[in-house]
Amino acid sequence: MKIVDYTLRRAVSKMAELNPETIIQLLKQQKSIINGGKTGSLEFRLQQLQALKRSVQQHEREIIQALHQDLRKPEFEAYSTEIGYLYDSIGYVMKNLHKWMKPDRVRNPLVHFGSRSYIYSEPYGSTLIIGPFNYPFMLVMDPLVGAIAAGNCAVIKPSEYTPHVSAVISKLISECFDESYVRVIQGGQETTSTLLQAPFDMVFFTGSVRVGKIVMKAAAEHLTPVVLELGGKSPCIVDKNVNLDVAAQRIVWGKYLNTGQTCVAPDYVLVHKDVRAQLIAKMKEYIISFYGTDSQLSPDYGRIVNHAHWQRLNGLLEGAVVAAGGQTDREDLYIAPTLLDGVNWSDKVMEDEIFGPILPVLEYHNLDQVIEAVNSRPKPLALYLFTNDKQIEQRIMSTVSFGGGCVNDTIMHLVSPYLPFGGVGSSGMGAYHGRHSFDAFSHKKSVLNRPTRINPSFLFPPYNAKKLGLVKRFLK
Repeated sequence: MKIVDYTLRRAVSKMAELNPETIIQLLKQQKSIINGGKTGSLEFRLQQLQALKRSVQQHEREIIQALHQDLRKPEFEAYSTEIGYLYDSIGYVMKNLHKWMKPDRVRNPLVHFGSRSYIYSEPYGSTLIIGPFNYPFMLVMDPLVGAIAAGNCAVIKPSEYTPHVSAVISKLISECFDESYVRVIQGGQETTSTLLQAPFDMVFFTGSVRVGKIVMKAAAEHLTPVVLELGGKSPCIVDKNVNLDVAAQRIVWGKYLNTGQTCVAPDYVLVHKDVRAQLIAKMKEYIISFYGTDSQLSPDYGRIVNHAHWQRLNGLLEGAVVAAGGQTDREDLYIAPTLLDGVNWSDKVMEDEIFGPILPVLEYHNLDQVIEAVNSRPKPLALYLFTNDKQIEQRIMSTVSFGGGCVNDTIMHLVSPYLPFGGVGSSGMGAYHGRHSFDAFSHKKSVLNRPTRINPSFLFPPYNAKKLGLVKRFLK
């Protein structure tokens, strides 16, 4: 505890030092490192990834403690969703990086006969990683893995809403890397704004749609490429032809994991009218099974990040039909796992992403209603479908646009390093995880290597009808 608090005070004292000139000087240092080729070798990148993993291992207890201080996150969730996930990510990247770094040779059209074509992956350069509060450790460290793997330098801006986690991140990164290579900069909105005004080569942002628009607008001033991992109202569709017991268990787990503060949590349930009452009854059972009859006493149930978010969520309960939960405690930042019944699309709870432990339940009569309802709203980051009907599965997959999702499960698609994770439309742009993280932080440079022994003179002026005829033979 004393170590974390000391680091926190030290970090806060450094916040005032940040100014635009400091960032410009840092970017010059990072560009010098990149241009000097220091980050270019496989050996260097593997060494940095191994050093990062070792540093996290050394500070594992502090990270878990900080996550509990900021979010009351249970140790199981702290390890599995933040620390253990990062270990797995680093291991997968280190195992495959040598293959990803090799130039990809691609085919040539006939007009390039005798030539060789390659796609090289080169680092963008100086990258800015801005993290959120809900998974405050993993959602800056996992993008950092991609940045390092692709040969970039990085500046990390953790969330100011989770100061203890931010302090630990700053501590372990400063012990692990030279600050001219990877540096943590803490602060609030003004700090973020100052960082966004700097000419970074790439920006990776995880957070709300509202702030995502601000980030993209700022990046446009420098024509800086961005990856935006945002959110939205992710639907969970429950067909009548399904194992309701399994569906209820997996929905409750996915919704109330991290106290509902998960960007891909089921935001609302659309359940067939014939099984609505049964599904609600089973979800009630699993809430009690997971967290007991009083979840405020459960060591496995966390808290809302701060009073502003608690107040917003508490307002969504006003006038609502509560089927389960609904208890709140402002001083404890507690909101019980809550189910809302009798919800309509016009209700306040259906206006924006909930991002908390409140789950509205709506019923539908036919699949056309579901498709129309989801497609008439902004494209969600995730979609979950519970059904045993392959035709329904195929129809939803082929007619509804969303970032990613699961059939007969929730959340778990983002755990796979083989699947790209990202949004579409207002839920984000770009994707990462596994090879996709390497690609997200790499510029794909196209190179044509043409031999001098073959010189197609028909391409050069002066032009004539014969040359045009040859071009038409190749290009038609």
